[in-house]
Amino acid sequence: MDTLTRMRAFIDVVEAEGFSAAARKIGRSKALLSKYVRELEDELGALLLNRTTRQFSLTEAGHTYYQRASEILREVESLQETVRESSSDIRGRIKISASRSFADADIGQCLIDFCAEQPDIILDVRLDDRFVDLVEEGFDLAIRITRMQDSSLIAKRLAPFRVIACGTRELIERVGKPERPEQLSSLPCIVDTNNRSRNTWQFQRENGPSISVQLSGPMEINSPLATRRAALAGLGFALLPDFIAQPDIESGKLVSILDEFVMHDAGIYAVYPHRRYLPAKVRVLVDYLTKWFKDNRRV
Repeated sequence: MDTLTRMRAFIDVVEAEGFSAAARKIGRSKALLSKYVRELEDELGALLLNRTTRQFSLTEAGHTYYQRASEILREVESLQETVRESSSDIRGRIKISASRSFADADIGQCLIDFCAEQPDIILDVRLDDRFVDLVEEGFDLAIRITRMQDSSLIAKRLAPFRVIACGTRELIERVGKPERPEQLSSLPCIVDTNNRSRNTWQFQRENGPSISVQLSGPMEINSPLATRRAALAGLGFALLPDFIAQPDIESGKLVSILDEFVMHDAGIYAVYPHRRYLPAKVRVLVDYLTKWFKDNRRV
């Protein structure tokens, strides 16, 4: 009997919290699972499980082995899936997390274009402005507009991203054009509460210190698109993603302000769990998005 089979049996027993429960779950006999685990312990020369009639627990060696064995089996299963997919047509379902503002903006067209080009792949797109747990919630991929910080995930940068501080000409004529970020604290602003910093906007001149500005205004709303509409109505200054604000900047409906203070180190990322062997269908999507943004985004 090979080590992988014994390893799978051990993991099944641990995750089911017992031999009987594992046997019922996977359709094998309790005696067979017990045999596999005992052979694994003999092979390793270490006790992995404390078993009594009333108690079931992992030894310290068992904890260590379970963590590493789980990772190894995930890698093996992912590799098998990659080989199977690479030798056949690319097809299947991809579960994606993205923000509503991404899907509703012009750049959301990338997902539609992909579906048109890959009819055998189904994109199951879940729109949510929170950061989902990709592993816990079973997502294959997330598209995030952010500064990447989570090192447990793999992130492919699709395009640069920045925010634009802006307002209408009429607003600037009425209250004045701020020349420094601190001046916004006494001016009306529209707050997009999806922003992690909410009422505190962050600015930074290149190579200079970060500047935090506390602000307020007539509206707080959890939508960049609604924030844009409020800004166009002249209710206040807004901090908008460039892919939402740029058309209005170019048409003159909005005027950018404080350009030299707006931070430019964020990006649009395709993010997926840390796996050495990325499923072929997901790899095809990531490659497509990379090319799409290269061809369609002005940087």
